Amino acid sequence: MSLIKDTTTWASDEHKMFADSTRKLFEAEMAPNVDKWAEQGIVDRAFWKTVGQQGVMGGAIAEDYGGSGGDIAFDAIAIYEQGRVGDTGWGYGIQTIVIHYINAYGSEEQKSKWLPRLISGDSVAAIAMTEPGTGSDLQNVQTYAEKDGNHYKINGSKIFITNGHTADLIVVVAKTDRGAGAKGVSLIVLETEEAEGFRRGRNLKKLGMKGSDTAELFFENVRVPTANLLGPEEGQGFYQLMKQLPWERLMIGITALGFIDFAIAETVKYVQDRKAFGNRIMDFQNTRFKLAECKTKAELLRTFVNDGITRLEAGQLDAATASMAKWWGSQTQNEVMHECLQLHGGYGFMMEFPIARLYADSRVQMIYGGTNEIMKELIARSMDV
Repeated sequence: MSLIKDTTTWASDEHKMFADSTRKLFEAEMAPNVDKWAEQGIVDRAFWKTVGQQGVMGGAIAEDYGGSGGDIAFDAIAIYEQGRVGDTGWGYGIQTIVIHYINAYGSEEQKSKWLPRLISGDSVAAIAMTEPGTGSDLQNVQTYAEKDGNHYKINGSKIFITNGHTADLIVVVAKTDRGAGAKGVSLIVLETEEAEGFRRGRNLKKLGMKGSDTAELFFENVRVPTANLLGPEEGQGFYQLMKQLPWERLMIGITALGFIDFAIAETVKYVQDRKAFGNRIMDFQNTRFKLAECKTKAELLRTFVNDGITRLEAGQLDAATASMAKWWGSQTQNEVMHECLQLHGGYGFMMEFPIARLYADSRVQMIYGGTNEIMKELIARSMDV
């Protein structure tokens, strides 16, 4: 299966070639390492360099900054193909979000300095949003940044930060005006090397996505140049975050589709080989009906996310539609994982079968990027005019 359909309007020959080359690369370099990364709790830095050398990252970024000069659909393809080989360890989802933050809001100097490093894989990025007491309510973050000459001093803590242990570049969501609510939020880029007062906590143990390093971060009078502020002035952070959320939420739907296609393929292989009562599991009507339901859900999601990519390319992906892609995709993903694990029987509960890991990895998709309950609220608001 592929993200691209015969009727996909955004896909050029270049997109199709990129999808083919990326799949071959991931099958050769990613798929054999999924279990190893899960066991060690982190993706090898060498893999970041490998995909950087192969031009997987930065498809939508101008060639002047090390990109391919294409569009965001190249990022969508890479995200799908990662899911299609069953991996959640590699933190490219966060990397592409940071790349687009810097490309959209960074100064010429910032873009020239940071984008080539991120696209080549020489630097890994993270976004420090969530705090121990603040999840989706970003306007009430407690981490703050005070001016001290031509520097900020950042104080506070963050939790559940993807790429937290490997990140060289962290976009920190902080209050530059603690009395201004959402209008006091700014985005400040921290370069972690030799940053005094910056500390990474433990690599958090999670239900799933075990190959993705997820950290607590601590800031104690961490000095960052004021030149590292994203945007021309303070107080733009909340707007910047909201502006980029449609891509983040559509991306979650695309990830879901990749996982679904992988799970269905694995399950079809299993039920074709496994026998019970003298027949293949595939020959039982219940099996065939369940797989038919899963396949139909996959094709509905494929059509929806393709439409979302078309809208995104045209600058027309609104918050409500992106929220639909996120909640419907992640909800459908978990429903399909449930059915596919059930069709594996007892073997589905064994971690040496990919479906067990996929089942655990899928659960958080309904939480991060804004919980599915928040997605429904955003959709409902678009109807209450």
